[in-house]
Amino acid sequence: MRLLSTSLLLALAFAPAPDAEAQLAAPNADGITYGHVHLNVADIEVHKKLWVEYFDGVVVEKGPLTTIRLPNFLIALTEREPTGPMQGSVLDHFGFKVRNTAEFVARWRAAGMEVGPEFIGAEGMPNAYVMAPDGVWVELQEDPSLHVPVAGYHIHFITPDYEELLAWYTQVFSLGVRPRGRIGTTTDVPGMNMSFGDAEEATAATRGRALDHIGFEVDDLEAFCRKLAAMGIEFDVEYREVESVELKIAFLTDPSGTYIELTEGYDKY
Repeated sequence: MRLLSTSLLLALAFAPAPDAEAQLAAPNADGITYGHVHLNVADIEVHKKLWVEYFDGVVVEKGPLTTIRLPNFLIALTEREPTGPMQGSVLDHFGFKVRNTAEFVARWRAAGMEVGPEFIGAEGMPNAYVMAPDGVWVELQEDPSLHVPVAGYHIHFITPDYEELLAWYTQVFSLGVRPRGRIGTTTDVPGMNMSFGDAEEATAATRGRALDHIGFEVDDLEAFCRKLAAMGIEFDVEYREVESVELKIAFLTDPSGTYIELTEGYDKY
């Protein structure tokens, strides 16, 4: 759904600035934490207002880069018409915990935006899907004990080779496997659960779609890139420093076609 209702645009334009607690999670023993998702969007101003109003985000801009800071991760935005929605790609959706799913969905629906299935999720709590503009598919899971109104929770890969893909992530990022409710094929990186599910047919690579790539923040990125190279990992973009956005970066692609950015510096945003 690309267009927002007039009432929503007005509400977003005059929304008060949030005072959300928003930061990346502390890194694990290997210096790795979850970093961001990067979206291609037709109208960057609509998305900036949306993620602030509904998800208590904080806009952070450095050089040409626009990001939304949220508890546990960031959303980076590029103003570019996506080649397709998230659904149908290997990265099917990403998810948040919210204090009250029904209240969130009611606000979303009242603004004229699309609401998907509402159901009891894998962890026994009220869940729902909502569709943001440009085909950005978001899952909500209720957690009344949440210390902030909204917090990043999981990303969900859908591919016929989901078990092999899970094994790849656990090996490359030195992670362990653990169930998330009824879902047995998941792993955790600080700040985010990564869940893996089956698909009957091959799903598309992420690059160019509504969710273009995901990101991990690494304490010593240059050393980590040397470690991955020694493992035989090939990079799409080799390690480099980008002064205009105050980041060190590298890019690679997982075996399913998920484009991955490794960063050092997003913890300062």
